[in-house]
Amino acid sequence: MGPQYFVYILASRKYGALYIGVTSDLAGRVYIHREELVPGHTSRYHIHHLVYFEIFEDAENAILREKRLKKWRRAWKIALIETANPRWVDLYPTIAGA
Repeated sequence: MGPQYFVYILASRKYGALYIGVTSDLAGRVYIHREELVPGHTSRYHIHHLVYFEIFEDAENAILREKRLKKWRRAWKIALIETANPRWVDLYPTIAGA
């Protein structure tokens, strides 16, 4: 199995502020957001909850998906989250040990 890439959505709370990113280390990247180790949008608005992610086998497709999602209307992003995670449960504990 080769490297994996992840497109992820973080939320401050249910229906709160959202952040979309791409990474090859999902647990590590979400940890950085959660601990507010880097100043920016996620630390300013306390966007810490991993509510959605997708896995890709190549970086190019992951980056394309991230760019497309960022252009989506907010309602579409919320619908995407709620299709996979209707209660907006923080998924970080399920991937942190992985």
